[in-house]
Amino acid sequence: MRSHDVAKHQEAVEASWEAARGATYGAVKWGIATAVLGGMGYALSPIYRGLTVQFKVYIQMSGMVLGSMIEADHRLREYEASMRMRRRLMREQAMWQSLEEKYGKDDDDE
Repeated sequence: MRSHDVAKHQEAVEASWEAARGATYGAVKWGIATAVLGGMGYALSPIYRGLTVQFKVYIQMSGMVLGSMIEADHRLREYEASMRMRRRLMREQAMWQSLEEKYGKDDDDE
């Protein structure tokens, strides 16, 4: 006997893929932004030019990781909201269907 529900497992897999897509998008978006800022820092700041390559890579990667975390969290929250809405809609449809079966359809709906 399985210890978990297949539907919940599928929902968790879909949520993880949505978070992964968000993380990828966030890393790219924030990576571009930090690269532009790094270019501006290199062009305008003698302090930035004096930093080691390793530290510049660290700054770039920090921006990308931050962006991926923010976007993955945002996407996951949107996915959770859509799943709550979908479940609510399914409950309401089931309720209305049971009421129609119990009392019959309205004559106005035809």
